[in-house]
Amino acid sequence: MNLARHSISSTAPVLIFDARFDPDCHIFTASTQAGFAVYRTWPLQLLRKRELTGGTLAAVVPLHTSSLLFLLGGGRSPRYPPNKIILWDDALGQEVAELEFRERVRGLTCRRGWLAVALRRRVVLFELGEVVKRYGEWDTCDNPRGLLAIATATHSTLLAIPGRQMGHVQLVHLPPCPPPELSSPPPPSLPTRPPPPPTKHPVSIIAAHTSALNTLSVPPSGHLLATTSMRGTLIRIWDSTTGKLVRELRRGTDKAEIYGVAFRPDEREVCVWSDKGTVHVFALAGGSGASNRQSTFSPLTPFIPLPKYFDSEWSYAQYRIPSQSSHISLSAPRPKPPTADVVDEEKCVVGWIRATSDDQEDPNRPALAEHQLIALTYTGGWYRLALPSSTATASTPMSVPSPVIPLSASPPSMRAMSAVRPRSSSGSSFLGRLDKGKERERERDSKDGRDCELREFRRYGRWDGWG
Repeated sequence: MNLARHSISSTAPVLIFDARFDPDCHIFTASTQAGFAVYRTWPLQLLRKRELTGGTLAAVVPLHTSSLLFLLGGGRSPRYPPNKIILWDDALGQEVAELEFRERVRGLTCRRGWLAVALRRRVVLFELGEVVKRYGEWDTCDNPRGLLAIATATHSTLLAIPGRQMGHVQLVHLPPCPPPELSSPPPPSLPTRPPPPPTKHPVSIIAAHTSALNTLSVPPSGHLLATTSMRGTLIRIWDSTTGKLVRELRRGTDKAEIYGVAFRPDEREVCVWSDKGTVHVFALAGGSGASNRQSTFSPLTPFIPLPKYFDSEWSYAQYRIPSQSSHISLSAPRPKPPTADVVDEEKCVVGWIRATSDDQEDPNRPALAEHQLIALTYTGGWYRLALPSSTATASTPMSVPSPVIPLSASPPSMRAMSAVRPRSSSGSSFLGRLDKGKERERERDSKDGRDCELREFRRYGRWDGWG
C-alpha cells in the first residue's frame, strides 16, 4: 500500500480592502479581491454577496440598512475610476447612478437622504431623492485622508468637516434627519418630537488641535465631537453646540496613528483603536459603571504646578488584537509577488452593539442586554468583546482563548517612579528590579480586570462556506 505524502500548510489569509459599519452597526460591508459582501453584525451572518470582475473596490459604504450602497474603486486594479462614486442598488443588482468629479475622491459619508463627499480641499454635499441634487460646497484645508463625519439620528443636523486652517473643525448644520421608514405598522408609542431650537447660535469653528487632524467622529445625535491629531496621543471630546472642550483622554505616550473613534449609542463611553493593535475604552459619564484611570499624582495638581500629563485620563479597559503572524504555521509562508496587495495586520474597525449577556448565573431569568464591541480586522477576523465592568463577576470561561500581551500605555505612578531609582551599581540587579516591577504592574492590571474579554471569535470575508 503506497501512501502519498501530503503537506500541511496554513490557510491563506483573507485580504480585506475595506470594512464599514452602517451608522447603527446593524450590518457591515466588506470589499475583497472577489467583490463585496454585506454581513449582519451580530449574530454574524452573510446576508448577500456580489462577485465582481474587472477590478477591485476601495470602499463600499452602506446607507443604513437599505439596499443602496456607494461604491468607490481602488487598489492596484480599480474597477471604477478613483474620481467616481457609483450608486449601487443591491436589490436590483446594478448601478443606478454615478457621480463624477475632477479629482480623486478622498472620503464619503451618508445619512438618510444625504451624501457628503470629501475631496482634497473641499467637501461637496448631495441631496438624495428621485434625482441626486447638489446641495452645497465648503472649502477645507488640505484633507488627504478625506475626513468628515455626519450625525445620523432622527432630527440630527450636524456635519463635521475640516476647517480652512490646519487643526480646525468646521461645523455645518443641515436640515433635520428624517425618521426611518417603517416597513411594519408603527408602534403604539408616540413618535419622538424634534428638539427645540438652540437659544444661542451654535459655533461654526472649533480650534481642536495645533497639528493636522487625523480623525473626526460624532455620535448619532451630533451633540458631541471627537477629534484626534497626527500625534495620536490625545482624544479630545467637544460640545458641538458651545464648542467647549468636554474631556481630554490620553491613549498613550508614544506616537501612534489612530484609525478611528466610536461613541457608544448612549454617549456614556467611547472606544479608540490605532496602529498599535489595541482598542481602548474610556468612560464619558458617571453612570456607565466604570471610571478612567489617572496618575497617583493627579490629586496633587491643585497644589503643585505639575505638567498637564499627570492630570490625564487613561482608558479603563483595553484589548490587543492578536496579529496573524503570531499564530503557529506548519509550513513556510508562500512568497508574494511584488504586485500583490498587502493589508496591514493591525488595521481594524470597531463598532458598538447591544448584545445579550453570556454570563448569567440563573438561566431561568430573562437575558440581560449590555453594550459590547465588535472589532473587524482587515485579515478577516471578527471579534466580539465584553467590557470588564460587566464581566468582573463572570464565571463562564471565554469561548476563544487569546494571548495575554501586556500593554505599555499606563498612567505614571509613584511606585513605578520609585522603582526606577537603582540602589546598586550593578546593571543586572537594576534590570531585574525593573522586570519585577513590570510583573507587579501586570498582576495589578489583571486583578483590576481592565482587559476586555473575548466572548466570540469568527472569520469573515470568504464566501466558500468557511467564512
